[in-house]
Amino acid sequence: MHGPDMLSAAVLGGGVLTPSHKLDPYYSCQFCIGGVSVQISGERVADVSFGPSLAPFLTHGKVRDIDIRVKWVDQVPPARGCRVFDSGSVWRLYERENGFQFDFSTPNFGDWPYKRFVIDSKFRSATLQMSEASFARCGGNADPLDYPLDELLIMHRLTQEKAIELHGSGIVRANGVGNLFIGHSGAGKSTTTRLWTERENVEVLSDDRIIVRRDASSPTNMRMYGTPWHGEAMYASPNSAPLDRIFVLEHGHGNAITPLTPSQAVAELFARSFVPFHRHEYVDSALVFLEELANAVPVYRYAFEPDQRAVEKIRDFHD
Repeated sequence: MHGPDMLSAAVLGGGVLTPSHKLDPYYSCQFCIGGVSVQISGERVADVSFGPSLAPFLTHGKVRDIDIRVKWVDQVPPARGCRVFDSGSVWRLYERENGFQFDFSTPNFGDWPYKRFVIDSKFRSATLQMSEASFARCGGNADPLDYPLDELLIMHRLTQEKAIELHGSGIVRANGVGNLFIGHSGAGKSTTTRLWTERENVEVLSDDRIIVRRDASSPTNMRMYGTPWHGEAMYASPNSAPLDRIFVLEHGHGNAITPLTPSQAVAELFARSFVPFHRHEYVDSALVFLEELANAVPVYRYAFEPDQRAVEKIRDFHD
């Protein structure tokens, strides 16, 4: 394909498509989330076309951390092997000799998996099998990396790095100060985001999921990244910013800020983190990184009231 066909492919993909004249598959596209660069390639335009959530994260020319090849098959056969996790909804995880297998199924697509994601143990190279029969039966569009596969992929890759995904809202003030407000569902992340956007010209990296990792330009510091997985306020930025403080949100009275010891902070952070629990080494590495994070960035408990006084308290706060 050349000329108009290539142009239409780029438009449908929402980003830069790279033709591979000597290699199969033909189309490729790249995106980056939380410092993890992913290239996906396939023989069809639809194989590298993403929905609106991933479109802002499309990029080009980065060193790839993960390579994914899309392959269409007549039917994805039933799974065999050791099942290590069942989400209770659309996906199940199996352990293979040299890696892992994620199977995705739903009654709308029939009894067998509609797609299968097979990746090595270091989460670097993967094959995504898509079922022709399942998608023909459903008649829907095939988005290869539709949620939750995109988040599962990044979450597992972070186990190989000094990084973690946290349940939080990342807010960057005009002066560059980056505050991360973490909390369980209902703790007030979306409310906090709304209060800040009403009061200041802030950048919201995400109102629900933030990735934190060491700052490559200053290894003693931490940096937070936006993700596509937004909350009620629907903020999802591909940008990042230095992380200055972390506040553990809870509803309370008087907008009280209480410093946490590193050990207290690790416990609170871990309870609000996204970690694959099916392997103890992933949990252990997450705890090690959270200890480093708690020693690098001050962490506070913030019992707040949902009005503008909560913003004022942070604006006037000094460590």
